[in-house]
Amino acid sequence: MARRVPPRRRTAPRVVHEKSNDTFMRLGLLLFCGLALASGFVYAGRQHFTALDYGYKTEQLRRERDRLAEEQRRSLLQREAAASPIHLEQAAKRLGMQSLQAAQIDPLRQAKNSETRTTVAPKSNPVTSLRDGAARNKPATTVQTSRPRSKPI
Repeated sequence: MARRVPPRRRTAPRVVHEKSNDTFMRLGLLLFCGLALASGFVYAGRQHFTALDYGYKTEQLRRERDRLAEEQRRSLLQREAAASPIHLEQAAKRLGMQSLQAAQIDPLRQAKNSETRTTVAPKSNPVTSLRDGAARNKPATTVQTSRPRSKPI
């Protein structure tokens, strides 16, 4: 019969490997490159999420701007409606105001105008003016005495 267990052999002496600095340099370089790559991904992710955040803020500001523009349009329409003559007249009547009378326009200005303008009646014989119906119906002419007439250029 054959033996199934191999015969005992003498093993070779153990080999002692020298620790080389080359291996540590390679591992250090590999670690540095891995950290650089990882930090690049972290930086890119941060930039991406910051851009998303700015996008959301920009959209929110656009909505706010549109809302304020619409509010401005509404207030301009309300102001125009409130400043319309019909609306002002109705509001004045509610306050008890009355419409302007001709004598209320500017009494001082009317007094100055009446002083500067004088009415001149036509010179005629009273007897002939009674006989002549045209002289009686002739309107009085007004002459402005305050300023001289200017010469045409």
